[in-house]
Amino acid sequence: MDVDDPYLYINRELSWLQFNWRVLEEALEARYPLLERVKFLAIFANNLDEFFMIRVSGLRRQVTGGVLEVPPDGMTPSEQLAAIHHTLMMQLAQQAQCWHDDLLPKLQQAGIRICHYDDLQPKQRAVLRRYFEREVLPVLTPLAFDPTHPFPHISNLSFNLAVVVDDSQRGERFARVKVEDVLPRLVRLPEDDQVEQCEPMGLTEGVAHTFVWMEDIVAAHLGMLFPGLEVVAAHPFRVTRDADLDIKDDEASDLLTAMEEQVGMRQFGSVVRLEVERTMPDAIRDVLIRNLHLAPYQVDTVDSPLGMSDLLELTHVDRPDLKDQPFLPVLPSSLMKKTDSLFAVMRRQDVLLYHPYDSFMPVVDFVRAAARDPDVLAIKQTLYRVGENSPIVEALMEAREHHKQVAVLLELKARFDEEHNIAWSRALEQAGVHVVYGVLGLKTHAKMCLVVRREPEGLQRYVHMSTGNYNPTTGRIYTDLSYFTCDPALGADVADLFNALTGYSRQDTYRKLLVAPVNMRQQLLARIAREAERQRQHGDGYLALKVNALVDKACIQALYRASQAGVKIDLQVRGICCLRPGLPGLSDTITVTSIVGRFLEHARVYYFRNGGEEEVWLGSADLMPRNLDRRVELLFPVGDPRLRQAIVEDVLQVHLYDNVQARRLRADGSYERLWAQPDTAGLDSQAWLVQHWKTRREWHTSQAQNRSRISEPAPRPAPYLHGSNGAGTSAGGERIEQ
Repeated sequence: MDVDDPYLYINRELSWLQFNWRVLEEALEARYPLLERVKFLAIFANNLDEFFMIRVSGLRRQVTGGVLEVPPDGMTPSEQLAAIHHTLMMQLAQQAQCWHDDLLPKLQQAGIRICHYDDLQPKQRAVLRRYFEREVLPVLTPLAFDPTHPFPHISNLSFNLAVVVDDSQRGERFARVKVEDVLPRLVRLPEDDQVEQCEPMGLTEGVAHTFVWMEDIVAAHLGMLFPGLEVVAAHPFRVTRDADLDIKDDEASDLLTAMEEQVGMRQFGSVVRLEVERTMPDAIRDVLIRNLHLAPYQVDTVDSPLGMSDLLELTHVDRPDLKDQPFLPVLPSSLMKKTDSLFAVMRRQDVLLYHPYDSFMPVVDFVRAAARDPDVLAIKQTLYRVGENSPIVEALMEAREHHKQVAVLLELKARFDEEHNIAWSRALEQAGVHVVYGVLGLKTHAKMCLVVRREPEGLQRYVHMSTGNYNPTTGRIYTDLSYFTCDPALGADVADLFNALTGYSRQDTYRKLLVAPVNMRQQLLARIAREAERQRQHGDGYLALKVNALVDKACIQALYRASQAGVKIDLQVRGICCLRPGLPGLSDTITVTSIVGRFLEHARVYYFRNGGEEEVWLGSADLMPRNLDRRVELLFPVGDPRLRQAIVEDVLQVHLYDNVQARRLRADGSYERLWAQPDTAGLDSQAWLVQHWKTRREWHTSQAQNRSRISEPAPRPAPYLHGSNGAGTSAGGERIEQ
């Protein structure tokens, strides 16, 4: 079979839309707490905003520029745009139905009312009028549109009202009013018995749960903005612009300044989408289309409120009965003894953490301990997405106060985190930290921290590497694997990699690490081919990959060839997957599943059976051209057999056996939800892991209270949460053998 045949590849953009559909399906799932369902609906909308800002805008640039970049599936940019539009029509209709017919009535039943201004009582309207006069009116600016007033600039993702007013002397006129970002999207009213004396409250104050959309409040008081004129109509609209920054670092004399300028230009990219409500008259819509220079297919007409990502505000309501039960992460037993420093523990053994089930605090404590330890000489770290109020960055600045050498590779080009990273880079530089911005032409995505410590026997390197960012916030909601080690070869490799990133180096070999774009692609392809050869000779070839995306054509072709050789392959790909599984004679031994749930599956795990000499690799890289060719990435081997077994049992097996949250990819590119067979109990992998870590925590607490020596492993809960115990197989029918 010709592995270059476009039919053998699923289009990347359509695969992403399938992923976002799985997010929307979580909002449709009645077994979840109500506000968790609202959260998924908001995430679906937010994901779609970013998809238009980056992916759709890129396709539009190709069309307008006459650039023909045809992906492996053979679809032209115009064909992809048409397919995206067709797919989204169905998804947006389902989103609106979910909100209007399901979530909104259930919120009302639960005591969370989202009202239109016209539905309010006179006393409530009076409260909102006072609120509007004091808090809203001063920040609004009406912008007219006529021969003396050019059409106003509409900033990216801003919420606007298209207003028609009637001037008795000059007839109907058009104006735009922007609902400023500093205003909340949802305004909460006080309780009914306090309506006369209370102003609207913040989302986390009080007990009242009656909300009004800010655009409704503004529309109801437009007369104050246009005195002497009759307000004929007001209709909300929203614009999405191209937000993909074009940074040519080889042409920038100062990358930091260039990034600041480009981030500021993000509000001025070309318009790629206009969102309007169905009630907007054609005449007003035509004015917007004409002045925003759009084609009709770039207009999304929806029944649901615009900008539904703002529904995330509702998750701050103090209603624990409508949310997931709080989950308390744990510490592994090796880190529980307060008498042992983390460095002492690492000298005895490698340490593996699985976030968010394991606490993220040991990662923070590692950097803090290095900052305060008088024997630590140097700290080197990569930072990609650190968020706001980062304790990691604060610890690095504290290290400089203790006169340690600190070098940070801070990736300025982390998409949508550029402003945070620019601010952190300036703060770090002011603290005396050596800050570099990466390698020319590459984005640094590797996650690693190196600590050099003086010890009696000489200098010792301590290393932390991870599949996820140094970000405590995402450490509570993303699943990632952290690895602490003082393995000399890994320490030397990480030191060499830092030297290559911060200085000039042509380092092209490493002792243990796989590094992109140096050797990772070749080494991964070689390992896939090795399993194929093992299958031909011994019949026991097997590999399992858990990644966020599978797009790279060469990797897909290698997996096809391994399947043709008979290798059983389990792939768990959370998001985009361009491989078609289950094609006779090509990929019929490949199974692809995806899990979308309470936590974002973010860990990357590469498992090769290797004839019983198992290899487990962890790291930051997905199987995409950008990861393998245009980013600095690393994969590191798990050398400790005990930790390899833990990854196989508690990460790969548990997720591959999931038949509650998992969906299986069909050959046509669609997904089907897996259901437990009558003789097999259901397994929700994330729920099982929450229970598993809870069992561990309770057991360790009991042991500590009894002052017993922790020498035996904590018991594991029953492997199936939704039924009786029993042996299971992965979705692909293959158990990972020990």
